[in-house]
Amino acid sequence: MSNNKPDDALSEAAIYSVDAYISEDYARAERDKLWRKVWLQAGRVEDLEQVGSYITYEILDDSVLIVRTAPDTLKAYHNVCPHRGRRLVDVPEGERNGSGYMRKLVCGYHGWQFDLDGKNNHIPFREDWGDSLTEACTSLKPVNMDTWSGFIFINLDPNCQPLKDYLEPAASMLEPFQLQNMRCRWRKWGVFDCNWKVAMQAFNETYHVQTTHPEFNQYGSFRGWARAQGELHSNIGYDTPKNMDGNQAAKLRVGEAADPRISTAEMQVYTWEKANTNTTETLVNAAKRLKDELPEGTPATAVLQHWLKSARADDAARGVHWPEVDPKIVGESGTAWQLFPNFQIGHAVNNMLTYQARPHGYDPDKCVFEAAVYELYPEGEEPKPAWKFCPPTEEDWCYVLSQDFGNMAAVQQGMKSAGFHGPKPNPYMERTTAIMHKNLAKFMGEGAPIKLNGDNKPE
Repeated sequence: MSNNKPDDALSEAAIYSVDAYISEDYARAERDKLWRKVWLQAGRVEDLEQVGSYITYEILDDSVLIVRTAPDTLKAYHNVCPHRGRRLVDVPEGERNGSGYMRKLVCGYHGWQFDLDGKNNHIPFREDWGDSLTEACTSLKPVNMDTWSGFIFINLDPNCQPLKDYLEPAASMLEPFQLQNMRCRWRKWGVFDCNWKVAMQAFNETYHVQTTHPEFNQYGSFRGWARAQGELHSNIGYDTPKNMDGNQAAKLRVGEAADPRISTAEMQVYTWEKANTNTTETLVNAAKRLKDELPEGTPATAVLQHWLKSARADDAARGVHWPEVDPKIVGESGTAWQLFPNFQIGHAVNNMLTYQARPHGYDPDKCVFEAAVYELYPEGEEPKPAWKFCPPTEEDWCYVLSQDFGNMAAVQQGMKSAGFHGPKPNPYMERTTAIMHKNLAKFMGEGAPIKLNGDNKPE
């Protein structure tokens, strides 16, 4: 069940320390206090198509090897040989992670071998150890792993709670969208000059749209809400008139200019060409037809309903079937969910945009940033794009995302100023940012937001 009530502790203005962004000691403490204690999104199920397929997930000093061990089984192990500590799978230079296919695991140092279930099945000159080697000390060490909505998650804590429990209420709220049926259209990554939290917080609120993305202002208001969800998570969405279809609070929304038929088409074309996210070619083409299919003066809510119905029919004709989701549920689920600590899903009934950021070593001024766009495809026509390394430029990403990237390094440097006392997020529109720091404090033991009172400074 959704928890749409404001977080009482954060319903008033708050301020918190910049240490979480700029302190090297804080960055080092995150390894044991945070990253080894939470569920982390590590890949997609479709990345492991056949038995023997594998990917790695890298987080600071830890590398996790995820393998398809049977047609219906995935397993995860610490990517390290129990003999002398060599990593079993290396990440090729310039690549995001290791990936490939293997029938068995072989350590490149001394030739110890393991089957796909992690059991050691060959040690050269094993007799030299006498009876000292046991299955327990020669097998690969397992890592907790589970899947949800097509995503693979890992947790380095042997005593962690089940993934589904950890994700609630996001797991239940997003279930109707059937995200597991979507496939990647593009996915990119890069090393950015900011802390991983700065990168994630560039996208977890709508307050920045009017200034960072001024071109969208001609299509309507993008004022939005932010809500705490469950113990650790949050979501965001748009404010809408009471008589408007619930879809207007989410990603697939119409333009609010004088003629919504025209402004919707213009906004869709701009989004497709300049953002390359949050829409599909089917939606764009259906929006372009609105002026011909609907009379002038058609109310915005009728335009929205016609547009989505028309696009749904267009996709169905080519073998793409959207899930049926009640508009009320769409509205409550909003535009995006922030899954603590570092994964955001911007969802819709036919497409999704995900962001993720993680540390780049122990330098608090750098992070690995990733984004991927998904949509529904006819069976057999799904693309299989590789992860592409891209610097944070318009040419390598797109115009709209480059506007967001332009804030990141500037924020990272600005927070080091002697004249900056700490972030003061908008209590309504940016509550997600304060929620993140409240939850970080649960793990880190420091940095919880305090009530903003004039020019007070957090400790």
